[in-house]
Amino acid sequence: MTERRTNRRGQASRESMLDAAVHALASGAPGSVSGNRIAKDAGATWGTVKYQFGDIDGLWAAVLRHTAERRGQMPSHAVPHGTLAERVTGILDVMYDGLTATDSRAIENLRAALPRDRAELERLYPQTAAELASWQRTWIEDCQKAFADLDVDPARVREVALFIPGAMRGITSERQLGTYIDLDEARRGLSKAIVAYLENSQTR
Repeated sequence: MTERRTNRRGQASRESMLDAAVHALASGAPGSVSGNRIAKDAGATWGTVKYQFGDIDGLWAAVLRHTAERRGQMPSHAVPHGTLAERVTGILDVMYDGLTATDSRAIENLRAALPRDRAELERLYPQTAAELASWQRTWIEDCQKAFADLDVDPARVREVALFIPGAMRGITSERQLGTYIDLDEARRGLSKAIVAYLENSQTR
């Protein structure tokens, strides 16, 4: 019984640190990627954080896993039984809303603080790099599942999966910066372009 309570306390402490890390990163404030800042926000010491995660690389990898678990299989669950157009629109709509959420802002700010060069990233932050690579694989697999029953070319689905996040970040950036562009029209245009591309790969 005592061990179980201890484990629960340890898990609660871990969750508290992860939530503190997410909120610190999402703030974008100077020092938000500091382990000491996150420990302070969690009401802990850096030594406690290291005990839970090993080092800053282990913490960032855990943050990525934490947010991925909360997100779930977004593409395949957006509109699981709709038409091709409904599924594409559903995925874009969910991303449009999700990219301004706390978790998404945290990940964007974390990525901005990490090395751009892949070899350097893998050398300095191997666990974090592995999690980011896993995210891409999972995203592509989930996109394939989202359209698996609609007889579209998997190679085209993969291409679409690779450019959707960047395209939606661009539209989201326009929303955050303020723009004269009609963003609803922009999303409709992107959705129609994706649908047309995927439809052309269907067998008749």
